[in-house]
Amino acid sequence: MTGSGEEMRGARAELLAAAARAGEWTPRFPRTVDDAWPASVLILFGRLDSIPARTDHETVPDDLDVLLQRRAATLSSHPGQVSFPGGGYEDQDADAIATALREAQEETGLDPDGVEVLAALPEIPLAVSSFLVTPVLGWWRKPSRVAAVDHAETVEVFRVPVAQLLDPASRFTSVLRRDGYTYKGPAFDVDGTIVWGFTAGILDALFDATGWAQPWDSAVERPVVV
Repeated sequence: MTGSGEEMRGARAELLAAAARAGEWTPRFPRTVDDAWPASVLILFGRLDSIPARTDHETVPDDLDVLLQRRAATLSSHPGQVSFPGGGYEDQDADAIATALREAQEETGLDPDGVEVLAALPEIPLAVSSFLVTPVLGWWRKPSRVAAVDHAETVEVFRVPVAQLLDPASRFTSVLRRDGYTYKGPAFDVDGTIVWGFTAGILDALFDATGWAQPWDSAVERPVVV
C-alpha cells in the first residue's frame, strides 16, 4: 500500500508509542563497557519520494523508509558495516540529540532542520567500540538530499523501504565467531547488502515494538565476517 498522509501519520504514531515503552524492548548486547565514551545514532524514518515496487506486507506503507549508510572499510570501528548515521559526542554538542543530528549532517549531508526528533531512547553499551550509544528516533518531516560526504568515513548512503526489511525472505540470523565467543543476532539482506550487529538488533527490536514485524525463520543462519 502506498502511504497516504493518514497512513504515514499512523506509522509515526506507532513509532512514538514504541518510544514511550523503550525501556521494555531496547536491546542489550553481550559484554559490558568500562569507561565508555558517549555517542549517538539517528534512526530516521520518512517517506520516499519515489514509490518502490509494491509488497505483500500490509503492516507499513510501501514508501515508508529508514536512513542507513555503509561505513568505509578502512575505519577502525565497525569497518565496512551498514549503520545508522552517528558517532561520538563532542564538546560543542548540547546533548545526545545534538550529537546525532550533527553526525548525521556531517556523514550524509541531511538538513537537521527537516528532522523531527521523536525521542531519545535509553543508552546502550557497545563493547566492541567502547561507546555508550543513545539511539535518537526521528521522523523526516522535510526530506533533504543525502549522499556520502566524506568517503574516508562513509562509502554510501541509502534510504531503505521498511517493507523490504520486514520481508521474511530478507531476514536471517547472523553468526559471528571471534575471540573465543559466538554472537548470534537478527540480520537483514537488502539486495545483497547485509545489515547485522547493533543496527540490525535495534531495527529488529523496534519492528517488534511497533507491531510491524512479520514472522520469519530465525533458524536460518549465515556467518558474517569482520
